[in-house]
Amino acid sequence: MKYNEISHFSHPQHVLKFEHTEFPFKCDGCKEIGIGSRYSCAACNFDLHSHCAIPSATISHPFYPKCSFQFLSRPPMENGPRYCNACEKDVTGFVYHCRACGFDLHPCCAKLPMVLDDGEVKLYLYRKVSASCHKCGKKGRSWSYRSSCKRYNLHVACVREMLVESWHDIYVGLGKGGGIGGGTRRGLPTRIPSLKDTLRTPHNKSKSKKKKCCEMAGLALQFVISAVLGDPTTLIAGVIGSLMSRA
Repeated sequence: MKYNEISHFSHPQHVLKFEHTEFPFKCDGCKEIGIGSRYSCAACNFDLHSHCAIPSATISHPFYPKCSFQFLSRPPMENGPRYCNACEKDVTGFVYHCRACGFDLHPCCAKLPMVLDDGEVKLYLYRKVSASCHKCGKKGRSWSYRSSCKRYNLHVACVREMLVESWHDIYVGLGKGGGIGGGTRRGLPTRIPSLKDTLRTPHNKSKSKKKKCCEMAGLALQFVISAVLGDPTTLIAGVIGSLMSRA
């Protein structure tokens, strides 16, 4: 095999080739959406996040210092449906599971960077934040990314919801004969959905300050979207594009 090819137990009939895509895809391992780096079989339309293609047998996480998470190809069947403790979404495929505590993490959630930084915006991952989320306006809930200035806070769960809902709406439209520019892959649009006006901003700001606040919040949102999709470098590489909250 070549250096950029791997054999994988989940797809033994063909090797998977490493590639970088600007198109969203659905990972056949964890069943979650991805973008950027992946291992793919073009003949079978089979894709894996890099985190799912080359998982660690066991991992630890700073948020759960007493836990040892084991990689499983399918979620444990006991105690009914499983959900990810990071993003609160269902676990239906590959998962990191702690047998002692019963915690579950999607592979991409387990590998979320503790810090996202491009020189302009720096975001830190927290298990719990007392501040309100910039999207839903609520406190608590899932893991959150919070800016170093403490102005912007985004629940990982809210970002996942925005992505899933936006793509679902477009997917349904495509199924009814609609379409969007750029083509599709496996029923998913090949562009990040517009998230204009999805972020909350303080009402007492001047117009110019409010616009700047929206733009910075949009930049923060792009960072978190990239990380949640499994490849935080996609934002830095300019794949996603202009600020999503800008008019």
